[in-house]
Amino acid sequence: MKNKKPHILLTNDDGIRSPGLWAAASELSKIGYVTVAAPREQSTGMGRSLPSTSDGIIKKEQVQVNGQEWSVYAVGGSPAQAVLHGILEIVPHKPDLIVSGINYGENVGLGITISGTVGAAMEAASMGFPAMAVSLQTEAHYHLSHSEDIDFKTAGYFTGYFAKMLLDRKLSKGVDLIKVEVPSHATPETEWQMARLSRLRYYEPFPVERESWDVPGSISYRHDNNIENEQEDTDVFVLRKKKMVAVTPLDLDMTARVNLNDLESYLRKSQA
Repeated sequence: MKNKKPHILLTNDDGIRSPGLWAAASELSKIGYVTVAAPREQSTGMGRSLPSTSDGIIKKEQVQVNGQEWSVYAVGGSPAQAVLHGILEIVPHKPDLIVSGINYGENVGLGITISGTVGAAMEAASMGFPAMAVSLQTEAHYHLSHSEDIDFKTAGYFTGYFAKMLLDRKLSKGVDLIKVEVPSHATPETEWQMARLSRLRYYEPFPVERESWDVPGSISYRHDNNIENEQEDTDVFVLRKKKMVAVTPLDLDMTARVNLNDLESYLRKSQA
């Protein structure tokens, strides 16, 4: 008899050993059969990239989750590449849903295309699959860690909650994926609200202090000082000010919402 449980492909950008990934796996396994295919290495900030330098090696590993043995797949590549390998090589049939997360750190505002968490979900959506990305608000010094100080239990609850919602009904026309941001001190009773993407970058980049360019140094980031002036209907405001779960519908069509004929006429006038 055919297994009627939905099949969920799960990935993330923090790597195959991330506690956030396993919090999601634990909750999603309550509603469906879960296949985990995630980057072998920490892959934060890779966006939707498909690096030609990735080796694409897939290794099957065994992981203990809540006392249960899981077979998982560590992929030598970016989060988006983990999704592609999952769809094209690992999962024997089309998954019913693709989930990316749970990420250490919120992914809000204009920086979402930097996020490997969101990038993986975007790649899934571009392949025609229902997809969602889930992130938990944390302090920046935790972003590249696998710290056990972070409690993913509530974020796991909301991962299962919205996954079931997407499995029960299709996304509306014009929505390719959803992005879920969970406040750091949320509980399962915390309310959620639809919110548009903020126009803030949210994380402001700044250079590392060094005596010479010959010394290794990367661009770091901190919260944008304009957060206090954020508008009330955005993911930043709902998450940071209202302390609610912010759910944002995303569309892969990045065409500016303007009248193309009017814009063309306006630009042609500058050539007259």
